[in-house]
Amino acid sequence: MPTIAAIATPPGRGGVGVIRISGPEAGAIAGQLCGRSEPWPERRAVLARFMDEEGATLDQGLVLYFPAPHSYTGEDVVELQAHGSPVLLRAILARALDLGARMAGPGEFTRRAVANGRMTLDQAEAVAACIDAATLRAARQAERHLAGEFGHFVSGLMEEITHVLAHVEACLDFPEEDVPAPLFGELRSRVERELLAPIEASLKTAAFGERLFQGATVAIIGAPNVGKSSLLNRLAGRERAIVSDIPGTTRDVLEVEFEVAGIPVRLADTAGLRDSADAIEREGVRRARQAAGSADVTLLVADATRPETWDVDAPADIRLMNKVDLVETPGAWAEAFLPVSAVTGEGIDQVVEAMAQRLEAMPAAEEGLVVTRERHRRLLEQARMRLEAGLAMLGDAASLDLVALEWRGAWSALGEILGLGDVEAILDRVFSEFCIGK
Repeated sequence: MPTIAAIATPPGRGGVGVIRISGPEAGAIAGQLCGRSEPWPERRAVLARFMDEEGATLDQGLVLYFPAPHSYTGEDVVELQAHGSPVLLRAILARALDLGARMAGPGEFTRRAVANGRMTLDQAEAVAACIDAATLRAARQAERHLAGEFGHFVSGLMEEITHVLAHVEACLDFPEEDVPAPLFGELRSRVERELLAPIEASLKTAAFGERLFQGATVAIIGAPNVGKSSLLNRLAGRERAIVSDIPGTTRDVLEVEFEVAGIPVRLADTAGLRDSADAIEREGVRRARQAAGSADVTLLVADATRPETWDVDAPADIRLMNKVDLVETPGAWAEAFLPVSAVTGEGIDQVVEAMAQRLEAMPAAEEGLVVTRERHRRLLEQARMRLEAGLAMLGDAASLDLVALEWRGAWSALGEILGLGDVEAILDRVFSEFCIGK
């Protein structure tokens, strides 16, 4: 494989920037770049000068050499730690490319790690998840996947399928022998207990797991002046939206990010829903309805002092009665709305809890390993479907070949999670989402 190189730290200025080089010529290229003829010591930081083609110093920093196969990619890897100036980093990278390295593509370092057996495909996806994690809860799940917990779970399922398939294949190999009557019952029990039950339990975590990384959108809707912007500011913990007694102040959808039970949430404040002769306000109302239609959760806000806003039939996931600090006793809305006050903070914790329930957030105390990627969920669903299809035909000795076919399909679906099967097609799809330098 050709030697590749890329800047491994994010764009922009920083104290330190890292350039990664991987491949058979990594050490030699680093040696020429630094004017060093002797071999690099293994896994020790060496202070060196990074030089241009004329021998002039570009920068001074550290060089770390990781020999194959005990490196991130499984190849010889060199990391150059320079000052984090984008200009300097680009100049050092350009010099490495002039000396024979090729610019790395998106995720190519991690792809090589998979190809060289340093990690499975699901672990490689966890690398991207670690980078993309927007909350601590998401980062912890990504780390568990990176440590191989999910891969171990999938491997265990595949091993179990192999065991049950062995019994089916044995019956197919010796058709002249009568299949023992208890065998079908034993196989059915084993598939249901050791395969379908854990797969089903895992799939129940998928909605929460995917939202940990994809995030969710919550739209605040309601009539003008019911306190939608004040509620957004209270939930966000800062003055993000303009608050005014003048109807129609909010003309467009305003979004702010915050966190609910570890799930990153985009909270959208929308224009007040009403008929208006103002063309700009009408467009704001149209966008508000559009935002509500595409949101994962809608919060309908009403005003405790204005009965005309108490629409209990309006479509919404959660109904909030704002400004309860201005009334002495609950009105007819008591059972249909959660009482809140954006001014005093009353009821805000209950609002967050209600949003967490709508987003299917798991209590932290119950959280185990969760499915975090749509690709994994779909393949687990496919494996479940193939296992159930095989079970439906189990019991008829004449259909055992079809049972085996379905269960082999379940094994293949699980294997695709780990990168088995049409490897190149799977890798192309997965690593197209990675950043360059990783």
